[in-house]
Amino acid sequence: MSNLSATPIINSRTLLLGMIGAALFSTSGIASAAFFKNLPADPDAELSVGLNVLSANTAYDTDGSEIRVLPGVFYDNNKFYARGAQAGAYLINDGTNELSASVQLAGNSFDPDDAEGALAGLDERKISASAGLTYQRRTPIGGFRAQFATDILDRSGGNSGRLSYLARISKNKLTVYPSIGFEYHDADYNNYYYGVSDKESAKTGVEAYLSNSSLNPYINISANYDFSDKWAGFANQSLSYLPNEQYDSPMVDSRTESTTTLGLLYKF
Repeated sequence: MSNLSATPIINSRTLLLGMIGAALFSTSGIASAAFFKNLPADPDAELSVGLNVLSANTAYDTDGSEIRVLPGVFYDNNKFYARGAQAGAYLINDGTNELSASVQLAGNSFDPDDAEGALAGLDERKISASAGLTYQRRTPIGGFRAQFATDILDRSGGNSGRLSYLARISKNKLTVYPSIGFEYHDADYNNYYYGVSDKESAKTGVEAYLSNSSLNPYINISANYDFSDKWAGFANQSLSYLPNEQYDSPMVDSRTESTTTLGLLYKF
């Protein structure tokens, strides 16, 4: 009889990271499959570099919004890409189907110095980075995208997913990209960013809170405007609705979270 207690347990984070690694090492095999004819590398791919100013209005019960200044890089040569705070490699890219592996900034941040009362005694929650896989299908009516990613800095140790519909609207020098969908966060993610541990509760008097996984509806609109052949402006507005699993946290005082980004890019 086998000893079941000795059987190793592979969690979803380990499994996903293994899948990403295996996919990257087998890219050439995937690309050579008979039913995929990947696009050739674009030697004329344009590199845009600039700065983004981001204003994040989280649902946390804190004072004001958080302002960040981040570098912005945009590049896509059909093999590799960079989009703001995300960078990745295409495993499949035939013009209709896209499968990519990427890394990006992820999560929220909670600074106790910005909170009042008992919340000021809670531990800090830090923004993290995630790695994951994304599949997108282009159709005549827009794009449909599925993403799944895991926290690679082990801040929350959690997993997140997203199902989205994306469109593209162009007129002269302006291009607008609206999208709508749902975000999934597992219990580990929610407990790090919205939970209150028994230890924190005993120290501060804030009620302990344990969360479950959640599904958040969201909407996002991005826009690019070409001022000239070399300069372009970038704007993004996102809005997410918090379900009860997050809203019931004693750290939260709003049903919505929003992020506004403005950027200026130089095209090489």
